[in-house]
Amino acid sequence: MCGIVGYIGGRQAQDVLISGLSKLEYRGYDSAGVAIGDGGHITVMKKAGKLANLEAELEVHPLSGTLGIGHTRWATHGLPNDTNAHPHATEDGKIVIIHNGIIENYLKLKEELMGRGHEFKSETDSEVLAHLIEEAYSGDLYEAVRTALGQVRGAYGIVVTHVDHREIVAARTVSPLVMGVGEGEMFLASDVPALLAYTREMVFLHDGDMVVISDDGFRITDLEGNPQTREIEHIDWDAEAAEKGGYDTYMLKEIYEQPTALTNTLIGRLHDDTGEVNLDIKLDPSSFKRISIIACGTAFYAGLVGEYMIEQLARIPVEVDVASEYRYRNPLVSENTLAIVVSQSGETIDTLEALREAKKHGAKTLGVINAKGSSMTRELDDTLYIHAGPEIGVASTKAYTSMVSAFLMLALWLGRARGTLSEEQGAELLKAARELPRLVEESLAPERVEAIKQVAEKYAHARDYLFLGRGVNSPTAYEGALKLKEISYIHAEAYAAGEMKHGPIALIDENLPVAVIATESRLLEKTISNVQEVRARAGKVILFLSDGDTENARHGDDVIYVPRAHEMVSPVVNAVTMQLLAYFTATALGKDVDKPRNLAKSVTVE
Repeated sequence: MCGIVGYIGGRQAQDVLISGLSKLEYRGYDSAGVAIGDGGHITVMKKAGKLANLEAELEVHPLSGTLGIGHTRWATHGLPNDTNAHPHATEDGKIVIIHNGIIENYLKLKEELMGRGHEFKSETDSEVLAHLIEEAYSGDLYEAVRTALGQVRGAYGIVVTHVDHREIVAARTVSPLVMGVGEGEMFLASDVPALLAYTREMVFLHDGDMVVISDDGFRITDLEGNPQTREIEHIDWDAEAAEKGGYDTYMLKEIYEQPTALTNTLIGRLHDDTGEVNLDIKLDPSSFKRISIIACGTAFYAGLVGEYMIEQLARIPVEVDVASEYRYRNPLVSENTLAIVVSQSGETIDTLEALREAKKHGAKTLGVINAKGSSMTRELDDTLYIHAGPEIGVASTKAYTSMVSAFLMLALWLGRARGTLSEEQGAELLKAARELPRLVEESLAPERVEAIKQVAEKYAHARDYLFLGRGVNSPTAYEGALKLKEISYIHAEAYAAGEMKHGPIALIDENLPVAVIATESRLLEKTISNVQEVRARAGKVILFLSDGDTENARHGDDVIYVPRAHEMVSPVVNAVTMQLLAYFTATALGKDVDKPRNLAKSVTVE
């Protein structure tokens, strides 16, 4: 995720950069760095750890200059240390770059550059950009950056400066960049809060935009060099609203960040030509005879989706355990067991202790983790990072959907490696996975969100809720109920739909809303049969259907349409609608969704 700040003008750049980075540290706190110049020199200073470490160094050794770029890092490629921190400079120190995002083809580019004599200092994918720009540079920094970006695949927000030019060149694809316009000064940042102390006039750059800023102003083009026009917008948010990106709450902001989070989870890992995924996992997939998935709360439900995916695609027996119970039941573990722990923070104490229990019995261990450098990552044999970025809201949104997407990739990796999934099947699922960011973006279209809001408000004063799903979407029902409980405090239960008649059906009456996930699947017909059982007992059915399914719409009291998706990726798309239903229910009741009572973001006590 990371945070970028850039400045050119009459002020001391160090002050502007540190002020801006302090507003963006929520985007990354693995390391921070600045590059500051004033004609004839650029000095780079960077430190691992939180921004305070860099600030302390700058107090002792302040940097003078009125042009600069700064960065606070959320590590993806390479450990969070001084060397891998941004900015990155070329060997002669003339070109300095900062990059957010992931360069998919960086390994191939790095090998080619090393073959032409380039020497690399860091483990990052980002440093490739500095060398590509250096190769392309012949006096015009803008053209060199444009040429370099033409060679890369992936997501990026990039800012570049050169010792011989009093300008900053920037570009974005997927990773956000906003430009601030002042009087005789210009700014760049990943998010509005970094700039509000200096200007309220902002230009939001679009995907594929390049911009050159100087003391005299700015010019914007596309990646082909064609001029582009973007409106300057006046921002009147207060500081708190700005940190939330103009959204009312962090939770809503993070719901809307999911297309980007999913892109970061998937990008660089999917290979359409072979139907395979590259997860950079060193463990031997042929050595496992069984898998244990261990997690708590939302992560546990992501693990239940993972169980379904892995058993279907890789044909390995999987069991999912609540972490707090795992080590107390004397689990059956051997060296042929793969224990997968799932955690957003990597610090959840129950999951950490379960990990240690599995290792004690000889299991190989893998983590599906968001936070790099966390306690779990230091004890795991291997880690599959989800790259969702920092999540501020207590109720997980983007981390959950990124975890589910990571399990899909893990199931594909295991299936292809073990020969249980053909190249053709793999290619079909890869295509479906690539569609996820677009499908989630579509799920967040204003008319869809408004439809969910209306249903949520209609049932906001219900005392109880029931969620039902089948197959790979039965965990989605559990996750939907959990979200509603967490932030609205309405009692909610969830069941596999076929289980309803074995007891829960006794709860159904005319006052009970029953949310049923009935999107396209092999089990849709059976799910609709379960809906009929609810209707026969006067329950109020909220039916979640795939776009175009008008035939089954008649079975619902209220119908919410969801973008049509491949069954195996549908839990991600459907989870977004569950999040919105819970969110609008809670806000209708006046609840604080970002800080629900009795809950903490990371549970570090047993």
